[in-house]
Amino acid sequence: MNQEMAVILVRSVEFLFLVYFLLLNGGLFVLHLIAAWSVRHYMARHPAHGAGIDRATYSGFFPPIGVIVPAFNEEATITTTIHSMMQLHYPSFEVIVVNDGSKDRTLEVAIEEFGLQPFREVHRARLATKTVRGVYRSVRYPNLRFIDKENGGKADALNAGINACVSPLFCGVDADSILQNDSLTKCVLPFLEDRRTICAGGTIRIANGCEVDQGLLLRSGLPRHPLALLQVVEYLRAFLFGRLGWSPMNGLLIVSGAFGLFERETVVQAGGYSPSTIGEDMELVVRLHRRMIEESRPYRITFVPDPICWTEAPESLKVLGSQRTRWQRGLAESLWRHRSLLFRPGSGAVGWFSFPYMLVFECIEPVVEVGGLVFFALCVAFGLVGWSEAVLFLGLVQALGMLQTVNAVLLEEVSYRTFPATRQILTMIAASVLESIGYRQLNTWWRLKGLVQWATGRKHKWGKMTRSAAWSSGASPK
Repeated sequence: MNQEMAVILVRSVEFLFLVYFLLLNGGLFVLHLIAAWSVRHYMARHPAHGAGIDRATYSGFFPPIGVIVPAFNEEATITTTIHSMMQLHYPSFEVIVVNDGSKDRTLEVAIEEFGLQPFREVHRARLATKTVRGVYRSVRYPNLRFIDKENGGKADALNAGINACVSPLFCGVDADSILQNDSLTKCVLPFLEDRRTICAGGTIRIANGCEVDQGLLLRSGLPRHPLALLQVVEYLRAFLFGRLGWSPMNGLLIVSGAFGLFERETVVQAGGYSPSTIGEDMELVVRLHRRMIEESRPYRITFVPDPICWTEAPESLKVLGSQRTRWQRGLAESLWRHRSLLFRPGSGAVGWFSFPYMLVFECIEPVVEVGGLVFFALCVAFGLVGWSEAVLFLGLVQALGMLQTVNAVLLEEVSYRTFPATRQILTMIAASVLESIGYRQLNTWWRLKGLVQWATGRKHKWGKMTRSAAWSSGASPK
C-alpha cells in the first residue's frame, strides 16, 4: 500500500469515527433535553415529589404490593434491608425474602432478628424453580415471610418469590439495598395514573457514606472511598439522563433489578425471570416490550425519578470489574435474544430508537472506543496523524464526557437535591471531571471483556461481592 492510499484509508476511518462521535453525542444531547423537560414536567405535576398531595388524591386506591428480596450470602446486610422494608409507608404490602441457598448465616441471622417460625404454606408454583426447603413467618411482623430454597441464582429466587406473592404488583429489591420509606408510594403512581402501565422503575443511589440505623436512612452522604464516589456521579448520569430520557417515549429498556415494580400477572404470563441469562432484569424488560408489541397490546414501561433505593457500591476494583463485565454481557445477551425488535414495524420508539441506540452506542461502544485509541496510537506512531490532531480529538471526547456528568449533577441539584450541601456539590463536580480520566477507560475495558465473553461463549465467574455495610449501624457483623 502506497503512501497516498494509506492517507485515504486513514482519513476514511477518521471520518467514520467522527460520524460515530457526532451521532453518539447528538443522541445524548437529545436525551439530556428530554430528561430536563421530564424532571420539570414531573415536578410540576407532583409538587410534593409524589408524597402528600398524591397520597391524598389516591387514598384508598393503592393496590397491594409484594416486595421480593432475593438473598445469597447476605448476613452482613439482611437485617438492615428487612428493617427498611418493614418501615415502608404504604397501605398494604407483603415482604417475601428468598434465601437462595446461602452458605453463610443469612437464614440464622434473619430467624434471630425477626422471630421467624416454620410455617406450612401451599401456593401455586406457576414458575419453575429449584426446590423450596421451607417457609417461615415472623411472629413480630405478620406481613413478613422468609422462603428457604436450594441455590438456583437470582432469577430463580425472584421466580420463587413471585410464586409466593399474592399481591397484584411486586417489587424486586436487592438484599444489599434499602428503600426510602415513601418509595413504594411514589413508584406506584404510574400504575394509578395510567392503567396501561406494566412496569415502573425508580432511582438507585449509592449508600456508601450514608448513615442508616435499623433500615432507616438518617442522613444522605458521599462516600470517602474514591471508587465509590466515582460511582455516585456515574449513577446520577445513568438514571437522570439515561432512564429519564427514554421513559417519556416508552423506549425504556432497562429497569434496575435493585428496584423495579411490575404487574405480577403480566410477568407470569411472560415466563418470569430467565435463569439462563446473566442480565435477568434487562432481559425481562426487553421481553415484556417484545411480547406486548407482538400481541399489539397497549402498555407503558416507566421511570419515576424520585423513588430512591440505596445500595452498597463495590469499593474493590476486582469486584467492580466483575460487576461491570457481567452487566455488559447481560446487555449483549438481552439485545441478541430479542433482536427481532430491531426496526420491527409497529415497535415505536423501542424498535426504531432505543434498541438501535443501545446496540450501537452501548453494546458495541467499547469496541469502537478501544479500537479508536489503538487506531490513533498507530497513526501517530507511523506519522499518518499528527500529535496535535490526535490530542485535540481525544480531548474533545473527554471534555464532552465530563460535561454530560456535570450536567447530571446540576440537574440533581436543581431538582431533588439529595446532596444539598455546597461541599457535596463541589465534590461531585470534581468527581465528574476525574471520572472521565482513567475510570471511564477502565470501565470500557471491563465492558469489552464482557462483550468478548458473550461473543466467545465463555462462562462468566461471578466472584464474591464483599459487603462492608459500614453505612448501616444496624447491620450484622460479617
